[in-house]
Amino acid sequence: MTNRNPRMLQGYRVLELGHFVAGPTCAKILGEMGAEVIKVERTLQGDHSRRFGIVKDGASTYFVQHNHGKLCVGLDLKKPRARELVLAMVPKLDVFVENFAPGVIDAMGLGYEELRRINPRLIMCSISVAGQTGPLNRIPGYDYIGAAYAGITGLLGEPDRPPVTPGLAIGDVSTGVAAAMAVGFALLHRERTGEGQYIDASIVDTYFHMHEQNVPVVAIREGRYKARRTGSMHPSMSPCGVFPTRDGYIFIIVQQHEMGRLGRAMGKPDILDDPRFATNRDRMKNSAAMREMIEAWLMTFPGRAGALAALEAHRVPCAPVLTLDEAMTHPQLIERGTVRKARDKLVGEFPIPGIPVRFSAWPQSDAPVEASMVGADNERVMREMLGLSDDEIAALYADGVLIHHTLPLPAENA
Repeated sequence: MTNRNPRMLQGYRVLELGHFVAGPTCAKILGEMGAEVIKVERTLQGDHSRRFGIVKDGASTYFVQHNHGKLCVGLDLKKPRARELVLAMVPKLDVFVENFAPGVIDAMGLGYEELRRINPRLIMCSISVAGQTGPLNRIPGYDYIGAAYAGITGLLGEPDRPPVTPGLAIGDVSTGVAAAMAVGFALLHRERTGEGQYIDASIVDTYFHMHEQNVPVVAIREGRYKARRTGSMHPSMSPCGVFPTRDGYIFIIVQQHEMGRLGRAMGKPDILDDPRFATNRDRMKNSAAMREMIEAWLMTFPGRAGALAALEAHRVPCAPVLTLDEAMTHPQLIERGTVRKARDKLVGEFPIPGIPVRFSAWPQSDAPVEASMVGADNERVMREMLGLSDDEIAALYADGVLIHHTLPLPAENA
């Protein structure tokens, strides 16, 4: 698919000092929107994510997913000359993204106060677990640490078992998306005022923002209401949750105005006349009976497909609980490019998630995306951005300031 319109951020330049997921996700989205993203990696091993997923000779499915489309530069930032090169790039940057623990980027001599003196129009975005301020600001950590502090982990799982940890980087990815959104807003502000600014993004803050109803209820009903784990059922709506069929699971969610539809689908058109099920409050008090009735009805079908057809015929909100394999091959996700192709010269071609939004002025391309090895774009960036000569670049390699991938890297996780 081709498009003649320039992409939304075409002409903007981003420098990323990131690793794992949150920072790279922010920069990746800016790159998807057309910005030129330069990813600086400090060692031959590069971003930690280069050693996760399926790894072959230093190429990684994990890295490609979160870093495709970026120019990869290897700089040993322990060397003063490497820091000088980054500072020389700053006047030509629009955005600087980093996700080290608070204090690390300042110790490198690349903190916001230093950079803004060089480029007052710069947008700098720092992503961390708990943010740059507050009593937790210095803790190191990951997605799951943020979920635990935000009161999310404590709400996941069955009520009579320990809390569970989802095997997904929900907070990392969501914080990266929120940070990219904030960068976009800051660039709009800069267009209006000429002012750059600093963005402080936190995984704890992002996770806490996901509480859609419990925060005010717990506060107002202090001592009388406690948010709790409810397993596969919703804590405040009935019916809403995962139900078994003879060959799989389905999710059913029914609001008050849809209860008549559910009743007709189940052959119980007078369901709302039953005082146990008349209102959501009644159904929550009798949730076990509600669930037992629905499960008994679902078992009258030979399988999930028949039950879904009966529910859909009456426009009852429902969905099959798909495995990841099933979701990846679903026609809906394929047609919209939600499942996207990536290509690596060593690993081969494989699917990755596409971006979660669509733009009418810039249709998403269906061309496979690619990622560079550590330092693969050193010469291009040094020449085009800093105007260095071949001899100067060669000297930087000789001094160990510029680094590039030459040897296979071991996998840490498969």
